[in-house]
Amino acid sequence: MPTGPRVIAAVLAGGVGARMGADTPKQLLPLEGRPIIEHSIAAFEACPEVDEIVVLMVDAYLDRVREIVAEAGFAKVGAILPGGATRTETSYAALSATASAADTDLVLLHDAARPLVRAETVAACVSALDSAGAVGVAVPSADTVVRVVPGRGGEAIADVPPRTELRRMQTPQGFRLGVVRRAYELAMADPALVATDDCGVVLRYLPDEEVRIVPGDESNIKVTNPGDVEVAETLLRRMRGRAGAGA
Repeated sequence: MPTGPRVIAAVLAGGVGARMGADTPKQLLPLEGRPIIEHSIAAFEACPEVDEIVVLMVDAYLDRVREIVAEAGFAKVGAILPGGATRTETSYAALSATASAADTDLVLLHDAARPLVRAETVAACVSALDSAGAVGVAVPSADTVVRVVPGRGGEAIADVPPRTELRRMQTPQGFRLGVVRRAYELAMADPALVATDDCGVVLRYLPDEEVRIVPGDESNIKVTNPGDVEVAETLLRRMRGRAGAGA
């Protein structure tokens, strides 16, 4: 008989990916013959830690995602729902879909445009939530990152933060449902809300809640710009080659 909290993975595809310059939402672009979103769902379907998957998609393409899920035979997908106009609204819609789950259950919020998330990363997020209320996946920054301000002839460097303190965030981001629900209740009531990710919402509205970092993987790229699909295909072939060599 199952023990412990249930783990719900929400695959978020609320946007259309305007930077790709394609007529089709980026989540439906082919990656080695399968839609990007299918790879993302499959990653969580294969993880034994995940009990249920909820998919959020642009309203006009819900039927296409239903076809993808049915054809792939994904058994863990419990709901396919419309996303919001923004990432924050899409995350909130995903949380609303978990209304019947307990506050002690866990949710993993994942960008559908990150089709190469590894099973080890998902497992590490779930494990970290044994002792944390919120976790973010991140990798060290290989580049120097600067803070800029308006200058006389354009932008000017204002500050160079120590690179050892900087990380580049990825997904999934994991939460105990009680924690992220409280944060989003406060966020959605704030008329000045500006947020780009879910850990940021917890940090802003529950400042006493520590957000733990789980090491990510450089292959867990987000397909955002033209050319990213080709990069993802190269990484996918490399990952399969390593898996085959280890078999």
